[in-house]
Amino acid sequence: MPHSPIPTPGSSISAWWASAVVYQIYPRSFADANGDGMGDLAGISAKLPYLQELGVDAVWLSPFYKSPQADAGYDVADYRTVDPLFGTLDDFDAMLEKAHGLGIKVIVDLVPNHTSDEHVWFREALAAAPGSPERERYMFHPGKDSKPGSGDGALAPNNWKSIFGGPAWTRLTNDDGTPGQWYLHLFDTKQPDLNWESPEVHEEMRSVLRFWLDRGVDGFRVDVAHGLVKEAGLPDWEGSAAMVEGGLSAPGAHSEAVEPHTAHPHVDGKAPAGQAAGGAETAVEHKVKPPLDPPSPFFDQDGVHEIYRGWRQVLSEYDGDRMLVAEAWVEPPERLARYIRKDEMQQAFNFDFLLAGWDAERMAEAIQSSLDAAGSVEAPSTWVLSNHDTVRHPSRFGLADPTTFPKGIAAEDEQPDAALGLARARAASMVSFALPGSAYLYQGEELGLPEHTSLPAKARQDPSFFRTKGVERGRDGCRVPLPWKAAESGFGFSEASTAGDALAAVIGKAPTAPWLPQPESFGELAADLQAGIDGSTLELYRSVLSFRKDHHLGSGTFTWAEEHDPANGILAFHNRDVLVVVNMGAAALAVPAGFRVGLSSDGGSGGASIVPNSGAYLLAL
Repeated sequence: MPHSPIPTPGSSISAWWASAVVYQIYPRSFADANGDGMGDLAGISAKLPYLQELGVDAVWLSPFYKSPQADAGYDVADYRTVDPLFGTLDDFDAMLEKAHGLGIKVIVDLVPNHTSDEHVWFREALAAAPGSPERERYMFHPGKDSKPGSGDGALAPNNWKSIFGGPAWTRLTNDDGTPGQWYLHLFDTKQPDLNWESPEVHEEMRSVLRFWLDRGVDGFRVDVAHGLVKEAGLPDWEGSAAMVEGGLSAPGAHSEAVEPHTAHPHVDGKAPAGQAAGGAETAVEHKVKPPLDPPSPFFDQDGVHEIYRGWRQVLSEYDGDRMLVAEAWVEPPERLARYIRKDEMQQAFNFDFLLAGWDAERMAEAIQSSLDAAGSVEAPSTWVLSNHDTVRHPSRFGLADPTTFPKGIAAEDEQPDAALGLARARAASMVSFALPGSAYLYQGEELGLPEHTSLPAKARQDPSFFRTKGVERGRDGCRVPLPWKAAESGFGFSEASTAGDALAAVIGKAPTAPWLPQPESFGELAADLQAGIDGSTLELYRSVLSFRKDHHLGSGTFTWAEEHDPANGILAFHNRDVLVVVNMGAAALAVPAGFRVGLSSDGGSGGASIVPNSGAYLLAL
């Protein structure tokens, strides 16, 4: 790899989002202010000073809209109000005002590919006739005949499979009991896909954008941004698609599946009482998913770009550099870059970097290709290592192969080396914060939280777990509520509940437990035990974000350094006056002459060598 300067994409863009550090909040699991075991907007408001001290520029909130919660809020029943689980619109406004007062921007999630089946539109569609305007808002189609000319429409319109496993089509039953049309749901049956051929859908989503922009939000994270438009004719497709491409896929993950709201299989090695073990109860061997499938007829269709050009025009009506960031699992990087052309979105998540794993060559290739692709459209790149859909990177990096990408981890699966994984994760996080562009971090990674790898089946709630009969372990392990105070029940996640512990002891009623159980290891990683402690992961994050800001690394310049030798495990680059060196090899590396250690992932400073296997160092002149 040549050691020559690489034009840094977007470095001349002055908008806040071009170099921002964005903290993802999963509202269910961040902080609970009313003690019901579920995170809420008031809990977020209470913790905003913590985020300001951490050093982030913005927060991104996963969905908090009214929803039956079949997919943890990504099944939206009303885009213009807050689900009572999380509070009220007044609570949102108060949180937004407080965030802005602390200098923190607020990005909200937008889910435009599908709604909940409890959305008023879908209810109207069910009550209307085939071919009606109400049904045109969704993807209703007649089925194929089981025998040519029979007219029974008994077969699904095509062979597409749900991202969560099982078929992507469900057939309606008419009021008279006869079978009716089929509707498409790329995810759960309770998440019917919208029909983006309908002008009414376009206008409605632009109206939703304006509703939240008028309230003052600073941007939108667009869920499944690559999935809105489907290929004309809805052709059959023999490939397989996943929420996270390029990782591990379990055998049978897209076979026939049960629904999460009708069945609860046990896959923790123990069968329910009276049921023999076997089938879904047995452990499965994960296999590597091929890097590329045939092009999908429902992902990354060219028509999505016209939608986002229209949205960009809506944002341009407002001041304050409002922004859009795409969740688009698209490959290769050149395809992803099309989403961030000058008249479309401002950013797209760089999942190639996330998928690279702990490997110098793979990480270097991801950095190079990402910068090249973003540079081709003069946009900033983004860097992310974990989110609410992926196994947390301290756990991924602690596996025997730290480049693998499991779809969740259960007790019967390989268990990560926690210490090694955390050391590597700290180093990789330093790299992401030292690269030019915008960095996204997932709540709790600043505490070094691992995946909960021993959740019992009865506690799991992810629809992908049920639709694949437990073959995919699901995403619950990365969504466990945060530990704030080590000595309190629920590790202080529920403030009102914690305050009532003494009273609960008197009246004999236990406080409400967090909606997902926390592992015992979270107690040792609680925020109150790490605050102010030299070498803790929390203090490392605070230090590296301060270092990033002081040296203007987000808007910096990038050059591979002379020390860069990925074949031997050394990743090294310059950003402005800072030399970043990561040692993934087996031998120690001397600190280059003329440089001093400004910050290191192993907690040391001023040493003469860069430790092997897990060390990352920010070196200043």
